[in-house]
Amino acid sequence: MSSIIQLLPDHVANQIAAGEVVQRPASVVKELLENAVDAKANDIKLIIKDAGKSLVQVIDNGVGMSVTDARLCFERHATSKIRAAEDLFSLHTKGFRGEALASIAAIAHVEMKTKQEQDELGTHLAIEGGKFVSQDVAVLPKGTSFAVKNLFFNIPARRNFLKSDTVEHRHIVDEFQRVALAHPNIHFTMYHNGSEMFNLPASNLRQRIVNIFSGKTNEKLVPIQESTEIVGIQGFVSKPEFAKKNRGEQFFFVNDRFIKSGYLHHAIMAAYEGLLKDGCQPSYFIYLDVPPNTIDINIHPTKTEIKFDDEHALYAILRSSIKHSLGQFNVAPVLDFDRDSNLDTPYEYERKEASMPLIQVDANFNPFGDPDPIPTKSYSSSSSSYSGSGSSYRKPEPSNWESLYVGLKQDTETVTDIQDIQFESEEVTGSLFNDKEIEEAIYKTYQIHKKYIVSPIKSGMVIIDQQRAHQRVLYEQFLANMTVNQASSQQLLFPLNLYFSSQEIILIFELQLSLVNTGFVFEEVKEDHVVISGIPVNVTESEVSILLEQLLSDLQDEIPESSFSQNDTIAKSMAKSLAVKTGTYLTEREQENLVNGLFACKEPNVSPFHKPTFITMSVEDLDKKFAV
Repeated sequence: MSSIIQLLPDHVANQIAAGEVVQRPASVVKELLENAVDAKANDIKLIIKDAGKSLVQVIDNGVGMSVTDARLCFERHATSKIRAAEDLFSLHTKGFRGEALASIAAIAHVEMKTKQEQDELGTHLAIEGGKFVSQDVAVLPKGTSFAVKNLFFNIPARRNFLKSDTVEHRHIVDEFQRVALAHPNIHFTMYHNGSEMFNLPASNLRQRIVNIFSGKTNEKLVPIQESTEIVGIQGFVSKPEFAKKNRGEQFFFVNDRFIKSGYLHHAIMAAYEGLLKDGCQPSYFIYLDVPPNTIDINIHPTKTEIKFDDEHALYAILRSSIKHSLGQFNVAPVLDFDRDSNLDTPYEYERKEASMPLIQVDANFNPFGDPDPIPTKSYSSSSSSYSGSGSSYRKPEPSNWESLYVGLKQDTETVTDIQDIQFESEEVTGSLFNDKEIEEAIYKTYQIHKKYIVSPIKSGMVIIDQQRAHQRVLYEQFLANMTVNQASSQQLLFPLNLYFSSQEIILIFELQLSLVNTGFVFEEVKEDHVVISGIPVNVTESEVSILLEQLLSDLQDEIPESSFSQNDTIAKSMAKSLAVKTGTYLTEREQENLVNGLFACKEPNVSPFHKPTFITMSVEDLDKKFAV
């Protein structure tokens, strides 16, 4: 039998490796930005076009490369970061495998310009699909510029799997933010289709977070600082009242490298136990500094997962340090009934010198004496000197109570009998549903376990899931408002100011027209917040923030391109947020409105998420249950 095993050509091996390293344009952004950081640059520019499909360019002012290194960096497993296998456990750089540039060059058109500071001329290289096209000498500034064009040009199947420009752009922004947060001492700039999106000057960590996620973020942050033999922890967590439904603004960094860890996330959620509403997630920016020999980074191609030497100790330290910070800044309640909160002193006041208080007294003041002005003296506890000032004290004049009744005539003919006065009803109750006049129901409805509504019918009974039924009713209402009817809105006495991140503001701007059709009125949409002066009639003011957060969370993956699909997605999200929840008590009128509203829908059988809204049980089925 002949041999069937053979070595793959280099260009095929590079394309296979590219499938692991480069999944989308954001992967190219990550690799190039990390290389720029490793090159000791303090000014890095990212330029993208068409969400990275046409161009991804990273320009840095780092150390640059020699002619030999410029040619060798595109070879597989060629790296300047490590020399031996032992170096994997003493890493101080982002990259170490030497696969990224070779993988990128295999599936794109790459143009590289680089120059070292001591050289007079630099090197200009061009590669297409892993093949060197040209290499020239050029006059260049210090540093390196990588331009990656036409990604996946030779793998059309992979290019077809890319999402829309909006989604790919969001992934690129995520990678950019992760690198920028890990290195606040570097000046980062990002341009998309010729317009500047981010300009982040070198600053401290708190200012970098505020520059990326808007100025309102500053008041949400609670600082964390802890140092042990195992790990050093610093960073910020958000206050519980600013927690969101979606998992945004959650960052772990280990030795300035972004990672994902469900185990450490659980430690943070344990520290917030009892402080968060159900389903809410806090924001956090946690920086862990551990010895390089206690972690293993080489377990995933994207290097976003890390294996720790002692995870249990790390879990306990992280949880306790966050609990300590939340308690120190009076975020978490303290159950100590003998404790006097007036005696609480911040830690930083431990060695602060106390200053003598200035006391102002009037030694000659006599409340029973002459009401003439008396000079006030200001005494200092450290000196016997005083300064006089005029006092405005005056003895109050006795009021004549009889003057209050001057002009009032006691006319018995004009006195109204109190029995003839009609008062407004004291009890005003709200309703979950619009109060419409409905016909008197022939059959009475019943609510079971605050979840199901049972209504008798001729053949037996119908059992309705109240949450799914209300979702269907609201969904068709919102969809009709956006497509057919003119939605009505209620004006707010005081406009709402809602703050969002820059990416969320972009989403709201794209959805603004559809939201206006549902009844929202936007006064203005700014870089970090929106001002809402009107809301739909069936939405309360307190639900607006929750509704928009849920909508943005549902649309994080992709915004539908067509208008109908976009309206459908918005209607589903709003119906899910506003529908009556399981466990809510409904009055008889509300139950009847819900039943009538459901069977007036075009598709009453299923919810907007294709789940059954009701089941029917006939008398024959009940008879079978009792049959012996």
